[in-house]
Amino acid sequence: MTARFNHTIIASTDPAEMAAFYRALLEADDVPSWGPFVNIQIADGVLLQFAAPPIDFPPQHYAYLLDDAHFDRAYEQITGQGRDHWADPQRTRPGEINSEHGGQGVYLLDPTGHFLELITRPYL
Repeated sequence: MTARFNHTIIASTDPAEMAAFYRALLEADDVPSWGPFVNIQIADGVLLQFAAPPIDFPPQHYAYLLDDAHFDRAYEQITGQGRDHWADPQRTRPGEINSEHGGQGVYLLDPTGHFLELITRPYL
């Protein structure tokens, strides 16, 4: 199997704000931007490109695998900023994290309204 994930475009109402949010939360690297894209890069060279689409778009779900120390720093940011967050995708456990799959996890909304999931252990 040689296929690897390379990049995705995340629809954004304010691409610069979204890139700054993800850069801080994911501790991502700055990389050159071009055209309508504001770009950042996470582990394994994966490029996240933020752009305002020409059409309305539904909220998406993005899950990120973090190590334990990074998760703790991200959760500190989430709570320090007073961001709503949940232990479950149904949003029935507000203000909590979960301990499923042998790790920790949390759900929150990004500035555009996409649903983010931060986990410390993969599901498989």
